[in-house]
Amino acid sequence: MSALWTHLDKLESYICRVLLAVFVTLLFVQIVARQLFGFSITWIEELSVILFVWFAYFGASYAARMSAHNRVLFHLKAMPRRTARIIEAIGDLFWIGFNIVFIWQATIFISRLRPFVKAQTLGWEMRYVYLVLPIAFALMTIRILQVNYLKLVKGMDPQDPDKVEVEEMLELAADEQRAYEREHRK
Repeated sequence: MSALWTHLDKLESYICRVLLAVFVTLLFVQIVARQLFGFSITWIEELSVILFVWFAYFGASYAARMSAHNRVLFHLKAMPRRTARIIEAIGDLFWIGFNIVFIWQATIFISRLRPFVKAQTLGWEMRYVYLVLPIAFALMTIRILQVNYLKLVKGMDPQDPDKVEVEEMLELAADEQRAYEREHRK
């Protein structure tokens, strides 16, 4: 089962990377076309917006896996660890409830779109563009359940990658400070 999660982690990460690279490249091409050649490629802006929205939703799902969403935690840090985890899990139940309602409503919305509702310049049916909504929210729900399983059943704490990075930088700075002090004591 862990191989499935590893592949899903990598898939979300690769999807986010590709979407980011493509929409940034497209915007760069658009800027060059406007500034150097004096014309605009109309479909680039629309495609870039679509790719950015898809990037944001897949990124939100990936952030849920990393437990990197913004939360108010100061009150939880004052509680015993087990109590804090349970309260956090209850909050996540509300989040899952919201996601289920959102998936349901997004699916209804997409099913009501007619084939003639298309993107202006690309001509794509918007129902395919909006598919990111139920897909990303379903993935996010799976990730929330996964993180809570790791916390409540396995006793593991997935760490916020930003916090881990800051801690690593502080540790590196302390190591450099100690090396500097050793060198200057001689």
